[in-house]
Amino acid sequence: MADIASPSRYTFVPYSTDWPAEFERESERLRGLLGDALVTVHHIGSTSVPGLAAKPIIDVLPCVTSLEAVEAATPRLAAAGYRAWGAYGLPGRRYFTRDRDGWRTHNVHIYRVDDRDVTRHLAFAAFLRHHPDVRDAYAAVKRDAYARHPADIAAYADAKDAWIKRVERDALAWFTAARPGVAPGAARA
Repeated sequence: MADIASPSRYTFVPYSTDWPAEFERESERLRGLLGDALVTVHHIGSTSVPGLAAKPIIDVLPCVTSLEAVEAATPRLAAAGYRAWGAYGLPGRRYFTRDRDGWRTHNVHIYRVDDRDVTRHLAFAAFLRHHPDVRDAYAAVKRDAYARHPADIAAYADAKDAWIKRVERDALAWFTAARPGVAPGAARA
């Protein structure tokens, strides 16, 4: 696991129309690094939600055939500038980050294509994209968290946690109801 004693700096900005293109560039980069193990790549997190203010950090969710393939690719990812964090608190995930000049630019959450957490991530982002009132409420929660913790990214994340968990339940119910035939733990793009 990487040294967490030197966390990245972060900021909070209005939505940028550049974020989808940055996601596409990062997806191509990961396709080259993960090769045949990669099944699909999703843009998740706040930067995937048009109109949502966010930390300008692109959250990428590659789905792979196996975590063993990710372990084998980890030296290539490290050589390309990604920090490996292991599961980093979420069993079944392999977490990588990329920084530029001490500022976090990308979070990469790699899961097996059939992992239940894939659906959770997809549901939350889709729910915010389809419910502007919830998106705007989340923006207010995030602004408040950033105002209280502008230099402590862990405290910022903790300040949003209860709200996210509450809305995530609604998002999962909405997402699975909107996608007949998709079980709550299944992931389909």
